[in-house]
Amino acid sequence: MALEVFQRLVKYYHENKISHVYLVETNNVDACLNDLKEVSKQIFCTGEYTDRCTKCNICNLVDQDFLPSLLIIEPDGSTIKKEQITDLKRKFSTVPIYTKDNIYIIKRAEAMNGASANTMLKFLEEPEDRIIGFFITSNLNNVLPTIRSRCEIIKAMYDIHELNIDSLFDEQNKNLLSIATKYLEKIEVEKSNSIMYNKEVVISQITEREDVKKLFQIILIIYEEFFKNSLNLNNKHQLFENVKFLSNISNQGLLERIKLVTTFLDDITSNVNLELLLDKFVIELSDING
Repeated sequence: MALEVFQRLVKYYHENKISHVYLVETNNVDACLNDLKEVSKQIFCTGEYTDRCTKCNICNLVDQDFLPSLLIIEPDGSTIKKEQITDLKRKFSTVPIYTKDNIYIIKRAEAMNGASANTMLKFLEEPEDRIIGFFITSNLNNVLPTIRSRCEIIKAMYDIHELNIDSLFDEQNKNLLSIATKYLEKIEVEKSNSIMYNKEVVISQITEREDVKKLFQIILIIYEEFFKNSLNLNNKHQLFENVKFLSNISNQGLLERIKLVTTFLDDITSNVNLELLLDKFVIELSDING
C-alpha cells in the first residue's frame, strides 16, 4: 500500500538511511504528490508531528506551498523546462533557513526534455548535503534512462476505487462527473461518431492523462452502482437521476462494461497513446452492444 511506502521514508529519514533521490512510480500522481507533502511535513515539523499539526507554522507553510525549503516543479505546458531546473539549483545553492533539509519534488518526471534532464544530471551526480529529491511518474519507461539510473526506484500504488459515489458530487469532481455523464449518453444512447466524440469532447476538455483516468474511475463507479442497484444491494442515489438512460442495460451487460473499464484503467498506466486507447474503448463497447 502507498501509505506504508511513505511511512518507511519517514522512518529512513529519522534513522539517517534516506537516499538523496527517489523515483516514485505511481498510478495516481496527484495523490502521490499530496503524500510526499505529508512526508515533508513529518520531516520538517519542529515538534511532535500529528495530523493537522497546529503547533508549528512549518506544516501550514507546506500546505500553502510557501515553504522555501520545499520546491515542487510541474510541467510548464507539456514539458519541464531547463529554466525550471536551473531555478531549483539556484534556490537550493544555500543551506535552508527554516528547516534542516531542502526537499524538491518533480511532478510528472517523464515530462523532462533533453535540456532539462541534462541540467538535472549534475545535480544528481554530485549530490549536496541536506537536499532530498523525489521524482513522480506514472510512466516509468518514459523517464529518461540517465535520470532513472541515478534514482532509487520505489512504487506507491493506490486503489483505483479511492473515489466513492458521494465524492463524485464534491466541487473538485463535479466537472468530470458532468463530462462522464455526457460521454456515457453519447456512447451508450446515440452510439454514433463515438470516435470523433473522443477527440472533440474528451481530449479537448481533459488535457492531463491523470484526469482522463479519473474520468474513467467515475464511469466505473457509475456502472458498478447500477449493477449493485439491480441486485438490490444499495438504495437509489441522486446519481441515478443523471444517468437513468443506462437503466435498460442487463446485468451481464453491466458486468462486461465493468470489466472493459477496469482494463482501460490498467492500460492507461502504461505508455499507450491516449487517443488510441479511447478509440479502442468505444470500439469494444460497440462490440458489447452489438
